[in-house]
Amino acid sequence: MKKIHCYAQKEAPDLWVALCLDFDLAAQGETFAAARIALDAMVNDYIEDAATIDAAFAHSLLTRRAPLRYWLRFYWLALVRSSQTFGAPMPLVIAH
Repeated sequence: MKKIHCYAQKEAPDLWVALCLDFDLAAQGETFAAARIALDAMVNDYIEDAATIDAAFAHSLLTRRAPLRYWLRFYWLALVRSSQTFGAPMPLVIAH
């Protein structure tokens, strides 16, 4: 199982945005848990679609990455808030 790079940040009192950097995907929810669940479902659907529906383009779809600024934010948050990193297959780092 490959661990993918994801994090979530609170954008407003009732809005969380979760990002998957390995596939350049984003989902939102009213809570951290809702955003994480939405992103998890989106990533699973994306991988399944890339491998089946769009098989001819699977490599390009599965190697699509988020812009550098999001990767830098992820690593900064991982360094600063290492105790809030999840050990699940899709770890998220909480940003306040």
